[in-house]
Parts: sequence; C-alpha cells; structure tokens
Amino acid sequence: MHPAHALTSHHTGRLITPSQHAVLDYSVAATFFGLAATLAKQHRRASVLAAVNGAMVLGLSLMTDYPGGLFRRISFKGHRTGDIVQAALAGLGPVLLGFANDPEAKYFYGQALSEAGVIASTDWDADAAGQPLVSSAGDDIRAAGS
Repeated sequence: MHPAHALTSHHTGRLITPSQHAVLDYSVAATFFGLAATLAKQHRRASVLAAVNGAMVLGLSLMTDYPGGLFRRISFKGHRTGDIVQAALAGLGPVLLGFANDPEAKYFYGQALSEAGVIASTDWDADAAGQPLVSSAGDDIRAAGS
C-alpha cells in the first residue's frame, strides 16, 4: 500500500481525538473539584472521593503527551491505562467508602460510565495533532513515510 493511501484510508471508527480528549479531561477534573466543594459539608466521604478523582484526572492530564499536557511524561496510549484506573475508582469508590446506596454515589457511577464511553470512543492510535500513527492495515505510517 502506498504511504499516502494509508493516511487517507485510516478509519478506526473512533471519534475522539487527543485534543478533544484533553478538553474532556480538564472538564472532568474541574467538575470533580466543583463536586468536592459542593459536597464538603453534607457528605465528607463523597467530597473526598471527588477530590481524589479530580486530582487523578488533573495529574494524569498534566503528565500526558497530548495537547494541554505540560510535562508530557506519559504517552497517550499510557494515558488510557490511567483512564481505566480512574473509571474503576469512580465506579467502585462509593462501595469501598460505604456510601454505595446514597444519592451522592450516582455522580460517581455516572462518571464511570461516561469515562468508559470516552475510553471506547477515543482514537488511541492518533498522534497529538489527531493524525493516525497506524494504518487500517496495522502498519506504522511514520516508518512508511520516511
């Protein structure tokens, strides 16, 4: 396959680019911090869980090699693992902290489901500019173009 054709034929069916993913991440972090502040007086455990989730998302975002990442120590594909861990914490946190049946748990269950959708919809094979790194045939496009 000609390298130029590999670029134009790439389609993973995944809709979220690294740039879009970064915007979502920083929005989620801000939402968690807002939730932590809102719940601080009425539900301490939920507030702490929200703050921990917010810190995880913010820290991971700052360390990721994508638009908006400041320190760029974690690859975009490595970021996916952090997203999976964070979604698990959001989904299991209310159970682990003993408020699984409280109304505040719904925030965390909803975010865990949302995060799963974002993970499934993100093009993890795109570079920071949103360009594919791998053709639909699985060939490394960077090597083909050099």
